[in-house]
Amino acid sequence: MDRISKIFAATSIALSIFAASFFAKATDMLSIKSDLKRGQAVAAQVCVSCHAIDAKSLSEVYPSLAGQHADYLYQQLKDFQLQPGAQEPQRNNKIMEAMVAILSDQDMRDVVDYYASQKEQRGLAHHDNPNSSILGEKIFRGGISQKGVPACVACHGPDGGGMPSQYPRLRGQNSAYTQAQLIAFRDETRVNNVAMQVIASRLSDDEIMALADYIADLR
Repeated sequence: MDRISKIFAATSIALSIFAASFFAKATDMLSIKSDLKRGQAVAAQVCVSCHAIDAKSLSEVYPSLAGQHADYLYQQLKDFQLQPGAQEPQRNNKIMEAMVAILSDQDMRDVVDYYASQKEQRGLAHHDNPNSSILGEKIFRGGISQKGVPACVACHGPDGGGMPSQYPRLRGQNSAYTQAQLIAFRDETRVNNVAMQVIASRLSDDEIMALADYIADLR
């Protein structure tokens, strides 16, 4: 097996690990029915200071949650939550850790379904480099074969809409937030997705910025 084949094989294994982890978490979620009115109340009481009541982020460094897949949002909230016997959450963010600590599973189910029901918004992009969008599109749609980077469309779809039961919607996400998350995966300060850690570890700063800008412009 040549070097490139080995790289893609490793990426496939990482994707399989992520999928298995996701479906294990999703099993618990399916038994919880949501209440959008309660979700709006939770958003107003707990989430509003960063994400606003309608999920229109108050800063470009915060993620756009409007229209995001509820399953994915729920998974992330669970990852921010310190689980029994664990020394730290799977996803490390002290602010979010404090927020989810006061939420029940019902609260989380309600608020993610409420945010998922909101209308998608336009992402904020930097566009510092006029060639950035060209590079970003090339990586998003074709990957970088010589570095073992798969095309983003393979998991997130040609329009960045993702797959509700597996992968998040990227379309319209704020550039600064996408950039920060890719760097966090690369630097292993975000470790709740093995596949993204493997992929991001092969991306340069310029490639990450180009991807983040292109994703923000997707419609």
